[in-house]
Amino acid sequence: MKVCVLYSGGKDSNLALLKAYEVFDVECLVTISPQSEESCLFHYPNTELVKLQAKSLGLPLIADTCLDDENSSLDALYRVLEKAKELYEIEGVVTGAIRSTYQATRFQRVCDDLKLWCFNPLWLRDEISILNEILDYGFEIIFTRVAGYPLKKSMLGKRLTKDTVQLFSRMREILNPSGEGGEYETLVLDMPLFTKKLKIVEYDIVGEDYDATLIVKRAELVEK
Repeated sequence: MKVCVLYSGGKDSNLALLKAYEVFDVECLVTISPQSEESCLFHYPNTELVKLQAKSLGLPLIADTCLDDENSSLDALYRVLEKAKELYEIEGVVTGAIRSTYQATRFQRVCDDLKLWCFNPLWLRDEISILNEILDYGFEIIFTRVAGYPLKKSMLGKRLTKDTVQLFSRMREILNPSGEGGEYETLVLDMPLFTKKLKIVEYDIVGEDYDATLIVKRAELVEK
């Protein structure tokens, strides 16, 4: 089956991409850049870096923008998937959704309208097991946003490690370990399918503890 991957550049969409490669023909990536971190559906920080990640993956990229509200987000999703269907004859869409029924039902609705199959390889999996699997695959991941207690500004730019996963496991009562609720967001610098690594050359950090974002000003691809 020919599929596209709904791709943000973060950990979950990259793991979903890796899973998709095992069973499907991945034809392209589709990415939507929202207006701000207030987006109801899509990953916000540094989505322009997806262009470099797509180049490292050797995959075509279909990108669009949207406002932060639901209607604009779904309209943009419809446009990119319709284009992927026309250009690459995709039959299905792969997402990194884990437990958010809000996201999953809306993605499914758009897929149904376009007569596309929606595949969520991480759906209802334990979040800690997902994080451990990502690290076992050798992903290199940094935090690009924190949005809620007790995640501090000092985490930004730091790598996701086994120690971080253990910390998140202990905090399950107050924190979604996967960050799917917007508690944190990530950027993948390297994973098994990348032919080159992403290197951040220049960045700014804005905000305060519990609400801060790392903004990449310049990045490049380097040899692994």
